[in-house]
Amino acid sequence: MNGKSPLKIFSCRASRYIAENIAKHLGVRLGESSVTEFSDGEFQPRIDESVRGCSVFIIQSTFPPAENLMELLLMIDAAKRASAYKVIAVIPYFGLARQDRKDRPRVSIGAKVVADLLESVGVDRVMTLDLHADQIQGFFNVPVDHLYASFLFANYIKEMNLSNITISAPDMGGSKRANAYSRHLQSEMVLSYKLRKKPNVIEEISIIGEVKDRNVIIIDDMVDTAGTMTLAAQVIKDNGAKSIHAFATHPVLSGPAYERIEKSPIEKLVVTDSIPNVRPSPKIEIMSVAKLFAETIDAVYHNESISTGFVF
Repeated sequence: MNGKSPLKIFSCRASRYIAENIAKHLGVRLGESSVTEFSDGEFQPRIDESVRGCSVFIIQSTFPPAENLMELLLMIDAAKRASAYKVIAVIPYFGLARQDRKDRPRVSIGAKVVADLLESVGVDRVMTLDLHADQIQGFFNVPVDHLYASFLFANYIKEMNLSNITISAPDMGGSKRANAYSRHLQSEMVLSYKLRKKPNVIEEISIIGEVKDRNVIIIDDMVDTAGTMTLAAQVIKDNGAKSIHAFATHPVLSGPAYERIEKSPIEKLVVTDSIPNVRPSPKIEIMSVAKLFAETIDAVYHNESISTGFVF
């Protein structure tokens, strides 16, 4: 990337809250843009200043509805057609990431479809946080900067000053993530094995490992309906855990999630601001990833390494 090309940061509507903070950390002004809305629901984003020859970073999480993804695609296309030097999509929450493989007959691979759409409108680079599956990076033919909330969460856990910590994955799919935390924090680890018969419905969870009299930290990349996390927490509590805290990067928090969390033995759930509008709850704390993205944007813009400090 040409470090001499002007740097410009733009935001789509759904992620303006975090884009403003990213721009503030970078010490730059958030670019001017607007959206024309038609009576039938159609909309047309517009970049309201010149981006010719600029390195343009467009920030948008692609959580539902699908219009959020569509707006990002249209903004990228607008920047390319306005002769931007490079266009980088900054996607704090990469939607459809759970559709990363064909696990049943006659289903799509949604994450690959999103990758193809982004490339089809000419994106030059993608920056995202805690993908549900690491292999999604391979769906792209452009560079993908994959950041990790572990940079924030691990320090938070250390500052809690808990003794006898045990890291837990809420399911077998999270074992790699939990193991990374366990090694970094030099703590023990347990796994939760779940039997799921259909999406968002857990039939049974069993714990592999010892949690009695331990302070357990549950680590996950996202919390949606909170069924898996809260059921795992209850089983861990039933097995004699001293305390239970949870960390999840993306607060999807749909359906009965809030009710489940508030009734669960989880003392605190820490999430990031990758998705907006988290409802206030005495058990939920939000950590901002704006500085993490700002530092990465600055490093990418100046052709510097982004590996140091972002993952353990």
